[in-house]
Parts: sequence; structure tokens; C-alpha cells
Amino acid sequence: MNPHSVHPHETEPPVAPSSFKERLWRIIFLSDTPAARAFDIVLLWLIGISVVVVMLESVESIRSQYAGILRTTEWVFTVFFTIEYVLRVWTCRNRLRYMFSFFGIVDLISILPTFLEVFLTGSGHFMVIRVLRLLRMFRILKMASHMGSAYVLINALQASRSKILVFLFGVLSIVCIESTLMYIIEGGQENSDFTSIPQAIYWGIVTITTVGYGDITPVTVLGKMLASIMMLTGFAIIAVPTGIVSAELNRELQAIRPDSRNCPNCGQHGHDPAALYCKMCGQKM
Repeated sequence: MNPHSVHPHETEPPVAPSSFKERLWRIIFLSDTPAARAFDIVLLWLIGISVVVVMLESVESIRSQYAGILRTTEWVFTVFFTIEYVLRVWTCRNRLRYMFSFFGIVDLISILPTFLEVFLTGSGHFMVIRVLRLLRMFRILKMASHMGSAYVLINALQASRSKILVFLFGVLSIVCIESTLMYIIEGGQENSDFTSIPQAIYWGIVTITTVGYGDITPVTVLGKMLASIMMLTGFAIIAVPTGIVSAELNRELQAIRPDSRNCPNCGQHGHDPAALYCKMCGQKM
């Protein structure tokens, strides 16, 4: 996922700078005016309340007693989010880019389930309808697009992606090797829980992450020694991704220091105050 794929600055305003469409674009996509900030706050509250409604709807006692209220409330939220989605598509210049961006897809998924339920009313589709209802939980992802600080975290996570993938590959290699050894040690024991290598890998993941369910345990002395090594290894491993993300997050925070500038075209942070052109897209600052 590209963190700038739905950045407000990339969704360019309409051509006419003083038109109603441009003013509406600024309210919806930016947060640099009182009206835009108020819009974001209201939207965040509505998203949060709509997610709570979905949670309450999953409770049988509440659903049976307040089904009508919950259903009406859900339709009110759906209509509001539908209007919001239509306005986003209408106001942005590059509509396809927004519609197929991460948050554009999330915006669409957040409204589709309610409309699809209308056409899937048969009893045979009950499980499908339940899944569609749960898809409304994706609305919580809409919050990120209305919180400016979220882009700092998204940028840091993307910058850490390659390092974390290498780290996860290393951890997976360690787990596979040690779990295979554990299967060799414990697999031949009577009533052993290590009945296969995949079962041993499951135990290895639970152990090295220090979760420790205890549903699978070694019984031999050698097996317990290997398990102890994995447990100690887990403590050292947990700190690695935290350090990687923290370093990138600190870099992002340095890039948006008060004396730096953002590109008006692509939204790239960290330009020198004296810079004439954007270092990413070449746009004149």
C-alpha cells in the first residue's frame, strides 16, 4: 500500500480555484479550514458510532430487542457515507485514482454491505449476510484518512517494510529449524503432542512470541532445554521490529519539523525552507 495513494494533496482540486466544487474538495480532503476540521471530527464520530452499532448487532439479546432501531441507525449511517463517497468521487480530479486507492476501496466497502443485504434476503444466504455485516467493520479504517498523524505512521511502516520482511524471514527460518528438531526429539515419545512438523511449528511460533498457550508441551529433558532456548530467544526477537519502526518513525517526525515544508502537489514532507522544487515530483514549491 502506498501511503501517499490517497493523500489529500495528491487528490488534486478542480480546475476552477474559487468554485463551489473546489471549496467542497477542500472541506472533504483537507483539514486547513475550520469547516474542514469540523467535517473530519463529525466523520470520525460517525465512523466510531457506526462501528459500535455493528458490534451491538452481533449481541443476540440486544439484536432481538432493538433490531428495528439498529437497522434504522445502520441505514442512516449508510446513506451518509454513500453521500460522502459520491462527493469524494465528484470533487477529486483523478477519480479513478481515488476509487482504486486503498482508502477509496475502504470507503466503498463500508457502504456496499448494507445495499447488498437488500438483494440477499433468502434464508440460504444467511451466512453470506452475516459476513457482509462484518465487513462494515472496515469503516474503522476510514478514520486513518482523516487523521493527519496517521500518514506519519504509515510512512514509517512502509519505510520499515523491507527490513521487517527480512527479519520475519529470519525468525521463520529459526522457528522451522528448531521446531523440526523438537519434532525429532519429542515425536517418538508416547502420547506426544508433537505429532507432525506443522504441529511443532505452531508450538514454535507460540513459544518464540512468548504467548505460551500451554496446549503443546515437551516432556523430555532435551526438549525442555530446547524450549527454554526458544523462550529466551523470543525476548530478544520482540525488540527488533519495535526498534526498526521507532527509527523510521523518528526520521518521519524529523522530516515534518516546523521549519520544513510540504509539496503542494504530492504532499512529500521534509523539504528545506529554501528549496525551489519538490525532491519527489519536481513540482515548483
